[in-house]
This record gives sequence, structure tokens and C-alpha cells, in this order.
Amino acid sequence: MTNFFNQLAHEFELPLHNPVLIFSLVLLIILLAPILLKRLNIPGIIGLIISGVIIGPFGFNILEKNSAVDLFSTIGLLYIMFIAGLELDLNEFKAHKNKSLLFGFFTFAIPITMGFPVCYYLLDYDFNASFLTASMFATHTLVAYPIVSKLGIAKNQAVAVTVGGTILTDTAVLIILAVLIGKNEGSLDQTFWIKLIVSLAIFSAIMFFVIPKIAKWFFRKLESEKHAHYIFVLAVVFFAAFLAEVAGVEPIIGAFVAGLALNPLIPHSSALMNRIEFIGNALFIPFFLISVGMLVDVSVILSGPMAIIIALTLSTVAIFSKWVAALFTQLVFKFTQAQRQLIFGLSGAHAAATLAVILVGYKANILDENILNGTIILILITCVVASFAAEKASKKIALSEEETPSVDDLKNHSYQTEQILIPVANLNLVENLLDFALLIKDKNSVNPITLLSVVPNNDEAEVNIMKYRKELEKFILQGSASETKVNTIATIDHNPASGIVRTSKEIMADFVIIGWPQKAGFFDKIFGEKTDSIINNVDRNLLICRFIKPLIDKKRLVFICPPFSEKESGFPLILQKVFRISQEFSIPVILYAEEKTHDAIQIIMKSLKLNSKITFKPFTYWEDFLVITKDIDPNDLIVFNSSRRGSISYSPSLEKIPAKFERYLDQNDLIVIYPQEHISGISIDDYENFTSAPLSKGIEAIEQIGKGIGSIFKKDKD
Repeated sequence: MTNFFNQLAHEFELPLHNPVLIFSLVLLIILLAPILLKRLNIPGIIGLIISGVIIGPFGFNILEKNSAVDLFSTIGLLYIMFIAGLELDLNEFKAHKNKSLLFGFFTFAIPITMGFPVCYYLLDYDFNASFLTASMFATHTLVAYPIVSKLGIAKNQAVAVTVGGTILTDTAVLIILAVLIGKNEGSLDQTFWIKLIVSLAIFSAIMFFVIPKIAKWFFRKLESEKHAHYIFVLAVVFFAAFLAEVAGVEPIIGAFVAGLALNPLIPHSSALMNRIEFIGNALFIPFFLISVGMLVDVSVILSGPMAIIIALTLSTVAIFSKWVAALFTQLVFKFTQAQRQLIFGLSGAHAAATLAVILVGYKANILDENILNGTIILILITCVVASFAAEKASKKIALSEEETPSVDDLKNHSYQTEQILIPVANLNLVENLLDFALLIKDKNSVNPITLLSVVPNNDEAEVNIMKYRKELEKFILQGSASETKVNTIATIDHNPASGIVRTSKEIMADFVIIGWPQKAGFFDKIFGEKTDSIINNVDRNLLICRFIKPLIDKKRLVFICPPFSEKESGFPLILQKVFRISQEFSIPVILYAEEKTHDAIQIIMKSLKLNSKITFKPFTYWEDFLVITKDIDPNDLIVFNSSRRGSISYSPSLEKIPAKFERYLDQNDLIVIYPQEHISGISIDDYENFTSAPLSKGIEAIEQIGKGIGSIFKKDKD
């Protein structure tokens, strides 16, 4: 018994060495620290950093800074930068790249301009030490980014501008570090510059041209091996970090670039994205934050007045200069105060790149111990201040964005109760249709996606219900991978169309998504009798989808809107979903419509605060639709906004278009949409050519039916 207690006491000797006990302690901290501090309205990030201070070698020495801690903290840091690149809205970034460049200039130049005189004249350091320390002020780490991501505002313009500016300024600072080290070692010659430029060019070519092609091939070939997708993504992240290090810059640059390279291939609402965020936010990123706290040596404040002066001076300059950079950005771009505070919160924390600069400078004898100790205190102070600022600003922006929908047509729509119904006719199509539904589903909706199977009312009805219910339950796991509940319904009706119509009313579905119908005879030649019955009787937003290729292969989204499309009550919702698809796959939207439809869409986008950009191509030849097909590539996703008979935007010529899709664009993925109809009257004078539509349209429709009937009799004669 004595040996048992001695062995037990040995296991708890400080610092801890038992890997199982160490890991258990870290998990306990990750679990409890955010929960306890949340009650005090303190960001969980701060709790993790403070926990690291307490358990670290400069606290109670419970854990030592060993290779295992370094490994996990490195993974966490790379994970933060990777997720930042992965969640960046590339369309938004491209639209505001000039803003990112200008913010990058502000957050780089202002801290250096303020910091250099302070270090050179006030703290009396030489030129190299002053310039390197001042460049450290220009760096920042996205420590507060998990707060932004958790509150769902990662796509806000201020976030896109800040993240874009972050990579620019950190890259510039790390290049300055390489230059100063080269100067200090006397190797700053022509060979140094050639090597740096060539290596960065090769790195960029591999990441933006080679990796995406390999990733597309991998995801396509191993589509069913979902776990392999995650392992592949991790391998790309760390390989990119290694390549960046070889190229002469910090690994964090490589992780961010990996996120940018894979961004178009990993939809933000996909199961893979959910796995990436879940594992990172649950384990790796908290481990990194704890390791940052373990670097902080509070005792340096007691080592003498000089250490205190340097620590306070560095912290003051770091915080104030970043706040000024955020202020300049707000004034130039007319951001709100909350966005300015968010920019400051994201860019005000110093951790990873700061440590890289200071540690390398210290080891190269450019910086002394006082700068090193002062920087450690700076890291703690700036992380605390930035986290508070980011959380407060994020909550303000999140609350304001919840009130975004303001179009009259959306007044009665509740985003928390959005219902999506997927009628199942062919089990082979369910996986693609469900993936698409998960993609467009509003994240604030608490309702499940419903899979429906309608079986005939005959003697085998009960057997068929059990069979289909069992088959549909297999797809529940597909939804749970994205943390979305999937509900299954198997019901009896005289025909599938009436069952779909009845169920859509029972669950008050907002969207009904069905697969592309099979080809049939004359009466079914466009959509089929059953589909035609669904179109005319389902008074919901109806989407008929044909998916031939993986959506990650798409280069553009071609959105075709005939006249008066915007007058249908469901159109604003449809417009939101179209831009959601564009954002998820980072593809541009090409709009074919008449001028007034385009103007109306711009007004709706402004009202809904949809910041996406569209390329407008005027089109009026709706009876000669083949003109459009000449401009469409096989990798384009076509979204056609059609209409039901009797609706405001209905025109007989539109009924021919699906058949033309079937014949001339058989290699394209296609979504034909029938928006929910308007319930009130409208003036038809908005389009000049609407009232002047010739009577020949009706005659043409009658002739078309006559030809069809004639062809039937002709076949009978044969």
C-alpha cells in the first residue's frame, strides 16, 4: 500500500510528466475555463490564456514547455490561420481587395511610424533594434477570430478587410525580419533577394495551381470516403506551412494560403467544413491559447523599473497604434463604430508573428532581454484587450445583421422556421439533393430538412412504407455530419404529386427540392405529367435540380431572370439562396435579364445588404433563347428563374426553355426555380414590350399542341 501511495505521489510531482495526466488536465482547462469566465462576461479566450499563465513554467510550474506542447500549439496556430483563409469570402475579398491593401498599409505603416521614434529616442536602442521592435508592432495574430467565427459574422466586410490586411502586413514584417537578419549576418546581397523572390514564386505556383487540381481530383475520386477528406485537408495545411518555411517566410503564411487555395473547394455549410471547425475550436486552437499563456513571465515586472517601463511602453504603443490604424480605416471607408472596434479587436492582438520576430531578433543578438520580457507582457495585455473589443463589437454586428431582411416580401418569413422538403422518387439522387439542401439552408433555422417518400395506396402500401422509411433513414447521418437534423416521412397517397402537395402544406415548407425528371412521351416531354402537376399545385418556392458533376467544379453561376421575375413574392428568398451558392463555392454570378429586372435586383440586394457582386448581361430575346447557350461553358451552373402558368412573370415562351436546356446544355448542372407567386395585383406597364406582346404567342402555343397531336397520329399510321 505504501508503494502505491508513493507511486501516486510521484505521478503528481511538478511539473507533470505523465502524458495521460497532462492531456486530461489540458482538456479540463479547455472545458471549464470558458464556462466559468462566461459567467463573468469575460471572453473564453482570455480564460485559456490566463490558465496557461497559471499552469505554465512561470506560474505554478504544473506543465513545462516541452516538445509536445510546442507541437500542439503550432498545430493550433496554423489552424487559426487556415480557418481564417478558408472562411474568407473570396468574392467579398476580391470586391474589396483595395480596401484590404489600404488597411494593410495603415496597420503596417502607422505602428512602425509611431514605434520607431519611441524605441530609438525614448528607449535609446540602436537602429536595427528599434526598427525590428517597431516592425513587431505592425504584426498581429487573429487570436480573436474564433469569437468572430462563433458569432457568425465571418463574412462581414470589416472581417474580410482585416483578414486580407493581416496576411499582407504579417508577410511584409516577416520579410523585413529576414532582411534584417541577413543584414546582421552580412549576407544581404543579390543572391539573397533572388533566392527569396524565386522561392516565393514557386511556393505561390504550387499552392494556387497544383494543390487545387490535386484536391479536386481527390474529392471527386474518393467522394464517399468522408474521413479521408479531412485527413487530406490537414496534410495540405502542414505541407503548405512547410513549403512556406522553405521559401523563407513563416509557416503561418503557408497555412493561410492553404485556406485560400482550398476555399472554393470546401463549401462553408458542408460536413467537411463542420469537421474542420469542430476539431480546431474544440482542441487545437484552445491548446495554442494555453501555450501563449505559458510564455508569460509575470515576474519580469518585479525585476526592476526598466522592465516595467519597457513593458508598459511597448504595450501602450502597440494598442494605440493599432487603434489609430482602425480609426483611419473607418474614416476612409465609412465603416460603423462597431466595425472599427471589430477591426481593432481582430488586429490588436499580438502573439504568433510577434513572438517569431522577437525570438529571432533575440537569438541574433539584435534585441536584449528587456525587449523580450516586455514583449511577453505585451502579448498578454493585447490579447486581453483585443478579445474584449472583438467580442463586444461582434455581438453588436451580429444583432444588427439579424435585422437585415427588410424587403416587404420577407416581412412574414421567419428564418428560424425555414422548412425544406425533398420528395424522393429516385434514391440515387437523394445524396446530391440533400447536400444541396444543406448548402442553402439558413443556419439560423431550427427546423430539420424533411425527406418525403409517397407510396401508392394499394395492397402493398404498408410494406412499401416500411421499405422506404428504412432507406431514407440512412441519410440521417449525412445531415448530422453538418449538425443538421434530417426528418423522414413515408406517406400514402393516390399519386406522388398529390402527396407532395399535401405534405408541403402540412409542414408549411418554404422550399421544395426535387430531382430532374426522366424523359418521357409527348405529354411528359418537358417535365412529365407528375412534375407538371407538382409545379402548378405546390404554391412554394420549387427547385428542380439536375446535378451531373460535383459542384466544386463550377466556374460561374449563370442566373437567368425573365421579365417580371422580381415581382414574384418568393424572388427575394430565391435571390438570397443564389448568392449563398455563389459565396459557398466562391464563384461569380452572371445575370442575364432585362434592364429593369437588373435594377430591381440591385434594389433588393441593397435592402437585404447582399454585398455580392454580379456581372450583368442585358438580354431581351426570350423567344430565341439559344443565343444564351453560345456563352455558356460546360462548367457553368445554370439557375433559371421560371414561372407557373397564370403568375405575373409567366410567358408561353418560357415553357420551351427547359426542353432547350435538355437538348443543348445536357452537360451542365441546372436548377430551374418556380418562385412562390405574388398574391396581389401589379401594373404591367413596367416593361415597354410587355403590353405589346403579339397575339401570335397564343396562336403559337396552340400550333405547338397541334403539332404534338399530329405527331402522335403520324406514329399510329406508321
